[in-house]
Amino acid sequence: MVYGYNGRLLEVDLSTSSVKEVELNEDTLRMYIGGRGLATKILWDRFGRRWDSIDPLGEENLLLLLTGPLTGYYPGARICVSGKSPQSNGVIGSTVSSEFPVELRCAGYDGIVVTGRAEKPVYISIFNDEVDIRDASVIWGKRGRETLAYLVKDWVDRYGWRPGRGLLKEPGVLYIGPAGEKMVRTAVVMSKWTHAAGYGGYGAVMGSKNLKAIVAKGTNPLPEVKDIAETERLIREVWKTHLGFNNLRYRGTSAGFLSVAAATSSEPVRNWQEEWHDRIEASTAYYEARLWVKRFWGDFGCAITCLKIACIRSGRFRGCITDNPDYEMQAYLGSNLGIFDPDSVVYICSQADELGLCGIQTGNVLGFAAELYEKGILDESDIGFPLRWGDTEAFAKLMHMIAYRDGIGDILAEGTYRAAKIISSKKGVDALRYAVQVKGVAVGAHGIRSGLDYTMETSYACSTQAGDHTSVANIPLRSGRVDLRESGALFADSAVLCAFNSFSVEGELVFRLLDSVTGFGITMDDWYNVYVPRILSIQRALLLIGGPDAYWEPIKDDDNPPRFYEPLPSGFKAKAVVDRGKFENLRREYFESLGWDERGIPRLDTLVKLGLMDVADELKRRGLLG
Repeated sequence: MVYGYNGRLLEVDLSTSSVKEVELNEDTLRMYIGGRGLATKILWDRFGRRWDSIDPLGEENLLLLLTGPLTGYYPGARICVSGKSPQSNGVIGSTVSSEFPVELRCAGYDGIVVTGRAEKPVYISIFNDEVDIRDASVIWGKRGRETLAYLVKDWVDRYGWRPGRGLLKEPGVLYIGPAGEKMVRTAVVMSKWTHAAGYGGYGAVMGSKNLKAIVAKGTNPLPEVKDIAETERLIREVWKTHLGFNNLRYRGTSAGFLSVAAATSSEPVRNWQEEWHDRIEASTAYYEARLWVKRFWGDFGCAITCLKIACIRSGRFRGCITDNPDYEMQAYLGSNLGIFDPDSVVYICSQADELGLCGIQTGNVLGFAAELYEKGILDESDIGFPLRWGDTEAFAKLMHMIAYRDGIGDILAEGTYRAAKIISSKKGVDALRYAVQVKGVAVGAHGIRSGLDYTMETSYACSTQAGDHTSVANIPLRSGRVDLRESGALFADSAVLCAFNSFSVEGELVFRLLDSVTGFGITMDDWYNVYVPRILSIQRALLLIGGPDAYWEPIKDDDNPPRFYEPLPSGFKAKAVVDRGKFENLRREYFESLGWDERGIPRLDTLVKLGLMDVADELKRRGLLG
């Protein structure tokens, strides 16, 4: 047996309505762990030689929902959502927190592979070994709150309380909103109403398969671990560390809405035209005093509980509910749109939740459209109404148009990069200069010009996940903790655990916990020297192969958005700008650290050492490897 795993995946073919189990061999688990690492391996094995012909929104693409050996053991549970990304045409591992992955593991599976496309809307129901593909026509078109309520009630009506089956608790649910159904490339896979796997556009992949949701309930134990006593001891040690992480526990990431702008000058303001503000109403204190109705909200086993629940109790947006909102949502659906009023930010974030849209990716495209309106490239005849900075109702209206692909929303639903290409062609201008994205993915809400945030010149330009702020290509690769550097993020996405629950914990402790669960004996040195280059090299190969509608050229597309080469216009870091010469030197250093050549192509000797000769052969066949 393999400790820490069930050793099997559930594969569901929606085209044939067939279900089967796929065994996972120990060698694959040892080499790729789970989550993002395993997803990359599965996608390479199935599609590597014809990757550029696989349409991310076609029925052949896979939707992968994968746990890892630490899921359910490390405090705070997440699941990794992956497949060929409709945004980057590469592989992105996008995680979302909830009880769903624990329920899935307790049902006896380490993950789900969804293939094909159903003839009509369906959802997948899993209750231990009982797997059904059920009609979802009644909830197709429904928004988040209605969808979640229906699915939970339907499960309870069918299964109810069964003595001896454990405590009665609602099942874990992953689902999409209207945006996913319309295959909007900024659509997310939602959970628990306000949680989302945002990067990658995998809500659109679910929609392309006519898959509205997956519901899971398991009443079995988690997989057996190698050393239960040591595992219990290490979990308590992690909890103890978490309970002292007070800033995140009491304020969540929402504290960044003012501090990232005022203290590090790295927050998007009006489509990144600025990155500084000192708007006091953006302070966490305003949210806490006026809006928070629950101050500690976490997922399975989480001691940090950085989430809060915000509810508008009076005024024109009365009744709207969302989370904190967290920093990324506040920034991209707030300051990025010129909106600073807390009620307005909560309202527009709640609309993204209901529609199943990524706050980062959709906020980026909204800011892009607003700047085009400001510059006169788009006008009222294009949009249908004025689109001015700070106009909450106008941005909410445009967000709905994107979710339903209505009017210009049909173009913007393609995401910032593809929308910029379309608008450039229609208007005869270079709209890409206003698109703050890398390889089809909008960058996270942490700028690089000031040099004061955790991001740096290479963070987005060189990341195998492009604009993803949770997996940044920083130098050096190694850190003493599992953090947001690409190598640490890769571990969090593969193990699978919440990276926010690892910031305060020494990396060696996390790897000891991995060993107590699996017995693999993987050290931090092993991870950085073998696992990181192995998995990232496959991700990089698939990203560069790309296709079918977008391809990325080495060096040319391994660059920052044009905006980051413009000086900051205001704040204490006014005139700060990315130095291109420094960036190019750091890019070479980053590629070299992974054993890649100066173009970011994995070298032959690197691939041989990592046992990736099939990758080497394919890159040679395509003329990418000399």
